[in-house]
Amino acid sequence: MLATIQSDKAARLRAAREEAYATPLKDFHPGAPRHFRDDTLWPWFERLRAEEPVHYCTNAPIEPYWSVTKYHDIMHVDTNHQIFSSDQRFGGISIRDAPQGYDWPSFIAMDEPRHSAQRKTVSPMFTPDHLDELAVLIRGRTQKVLDALPRGETFNFVEKVSIELTTQMLATLFDFPFEERRKLTRWSDVATALPKSGVVESEEQRRTELNECAATFARLWNERVNSEPRNDLLSMMAHHDATRTMDRDNLLGNIILLIVGGNDTTRNSMTGSVLALNENPEENAKLRANPALIETLVPEVIRWQTPLAHMRRTALQDTELGGKTIKKGDRVVMWYVSGNRDDEVIERPNEFIIDRKRPKIHLSFGFGIHRCVGMRLAELQLRIVWEEMLKRFDRIEVVGEPKRVYSSFVKGYESLPVRLS
Repeated sequence: MLATIQSDKAARLRAAREEAYATPLKDFHPGAPRHFRDDTLWPWFERLRAEEPVHYCTNAPIEPYWSVTKYHDIMHVDTNHQIFSSDQRFGGISIRDAPQGYDWPSFIAMDEPRHSAQRKTVSPMFTPDHLDELAVLIRGRTQKVLDALPRGETFNFVEKVSIELTTQMLATLFDFPFEERRKLTRWSDVATALPKSGVVESEEQRRTELNECAATFARLWNERVNSEPRNDLLSMMAHHDATRTMDRDNLLGNIILLIVGGNDTTRNSMTGSVLALNENPEENAKLRANPALIETLVPEVIRWQTPLAHMRRTALQDTELGGKTIKKGDRVVMWYVSGNRDDEVIERPNEFIIDRKRPKIHLSFGFGIHRCVGMRLAELQLRIVWEEMLKRFDRIEVVGEPKRVYSSFVKGYESLPVRLS
């Protein structure tokens, strides 16, 4: 089965390479979601890195945008927030502007000083001491979920493991009603879904579901405001000077940010790790022979998967990058997924190597003031799930094609059929 899957994948990539190298650069739209759904994005970015690392796209059904595709250029944009803004007022962090009515401000889509003031309210959740406490809870829940999995029959790893574990963690972080935790996953999917993704049937449906999200969290917010401070994200924001007077849109923006960040990064890295080890049996053998390699497996998976493919900025002034003049007001897209395959920085970047000497040289968490606040928790969850899976299963076999998300922002999976033995 795996041989058939890999053969089909190789054929798709050959066709994509022919298309990418036959298409004039002026006609490139590397952010087309179909490239990500079909896993055929690689030759498009390969060519851009080699021939036009800073590329201006005018051939897209959205406003023109700059693609920044090499590691050091991405770092330049990510760490120069005085020049490149993430503020929602200028368009925010996604290649596509949020439709009117969905442009909720969150601290990742703010510039200084508002950004750091709001971010600091939730950062105590991710201190080393608190992560040590969470590790005990994560391990117990992981053991319970894995022990309940069927053996010898096919099931969807995304649904049974990745979503379940990350959603349980989200419910804990928010102190959200545990029996209703799957609502968090649904709201995350609805908030980031493109119109053609099939996640929602209409904008009316999206609005209805996100209104439910807003109403639910408004009720929980009022409960936290009127009670003693507790150790959950909602209570932290409700009792901090920088966030306790947030309006409804700012609250919803931060809630969606934390749900998406906690859901998509970990969920898709978990799934991606199973797929990567199936596609690279020699690396799987290394891991089985030496489980201590989990420590370097985790950052390599996060690089390999790059669960959020890009972040967008808006130029606040005319500037130069890669020999190109970027004008004030231009949208600038940092393609983390491309920078993570830059062979000028990462040795053999197109290979999945679980014992890299410097595995944390990747862009998946971003850099500068917007570096992912929950990255250590994501790494912890991924480490624990592999420690526990290696104890239980001799083989985690992928037995069908993965179904990928129709998005150039969330680089993830809807399903991955597997069988355990």
